[in-house]
Amino acid sequence: MEEAQRRALRRGRARLVAALRVAPLWDPLEDRGLFTRPMVEELQSAGSRGEQARQLVIDLETRGKRAFPVFLSILRDTGQGDLADMLIEECECPPAPPQLVDPRPVELDLRGEKHRKYVSFPERLSVPVQAESERPQMPPAPAQGSAVDKRNRDLVYELKADPCGHCLIINNVNFSRDSDLLTRDGSDVDCGKLEKRFKALRFDVLTRRDLEAKAMVSELRKLARQDHRALDCCVVVILSHGCQMSHIQFPGGIYGTDGKPVPVEEIVNYFNGSNCPSLRGKPKLFFIQACGGEQRDRGFVVDCDSPGDDAPGGSLESDATPFQAPLGNVDEPDAIASLPTPSDILVSYSTFPGFVSWRETSRGSWYVEMLDSVLERYAHSEHLLNMLLRVADAVSAKGRYKQMPGCFNFLRKKFFFACK
Repeated sequence: MEEAQRRALRRGRARLVAALRVAPLWDPLEDRGLFTRPMVEELQSAGSRGEQARQLVIDLETRGKRAFPVFLSILRDTGQGDLADMLIEECECPPAPPQLVDPRPVELDLRGEKHRKYVSFPERLSVPVQAESERPQMPPAPAQGSAVDKRNRDLVYELKADPCGHCLIINNVNFSRDSDLLTRDGSDVDCGKLEKRFKALRFDVLTRRDLEAKAMVSELRKLARQDHRALDCCVVVILSHGCQMSHIQFPGGIYGTDGKPVPVEEIVNYFNGSNCPSLRGKPKLFFIQACGGEQRDRGFVVDCDSPGDDAPGGSLESDATPFQAPLGNVDEPDAIASLPTPSDILVSYSTFPGFVSWRETSRGSWYVEMLDSVLERYAHSEHLLNMLLRVADAVSAKGRYKQMPGCFNFLRKKFFFACK
């Protein structure tokens, strides 16, 4: 979707939420390939008509290059041409020019009339106006020489609440026969380690096992709709099979036990500032042990701890397959235009999208094993990005078949866990 079209949807969102009749849209949205039936059902479960309209407008931005013109056509077909005309007008309207900073000096009265000085101070700043409740609270300046001072407190997220936040772990082990996905032996080992670790890091941990795609979405939305105002952070961990999916910001999809994928981008966007206001300005961390390949993962087995180059046959399996370009006429990821950069979000992947992620049936995955080990050893002294570098270095050194963890980081500050 072009940036002008995204801008039109955002500018017109208030009117769409107020006036859009969503009931006649669902069938044509599915028939014309913008949304699947599970996606439509999820939109219908968003709440009131206005809430359904709001979520539909938000999700449209992620549905590819055809989404905007097809949506306009459906609006006209359902007797809502006035809304289509409004969106076209917004699309043709140029973006607002940035405000210029006035560099003229402003006379400030410092220590009375006798000590007037001229200080160069901008009268106008190009800063978006926010409601007081939405502004991130700046921490007070630390006392000089304190431990917090050494961490540059103004660049560190504060974690004072106890528990500091919710941690949801989705652990998919057993998959339906129709999905052609193998049982993820060893995943319970990963889950047990992470339950224990995040409890030690002062999180309220909730684990859900073997969820179909629709149930995964339900649990994620339930967490996003909770009131997080008294908490400082939120963590989501997903252990499952995965696949490659068209995306704008966050690549990959996660399979439910029914073999239906949920886009990582959709998972993350449930918790952004628009959909989860009580987590605005607070860190939202996602840890994903799953593949990023285009085709479904059937598993791959080798016969030793450090996988060699030869025949399969033992205790090690992959959670991913190398990326293969999708066949047919499909929308390609939009590599230039993108949604507004999400703030206070970090998504850590067990492997670079499209490549292999190894899981040992008796000890769990390499990624979770190293993540747990690094958190145990360094969480009391190092910030999260440093620790993820340690995880990536340790995992990438294992075996002759290689795995490279990585992350998409949109945090504004350093994140230090609050250890017990």
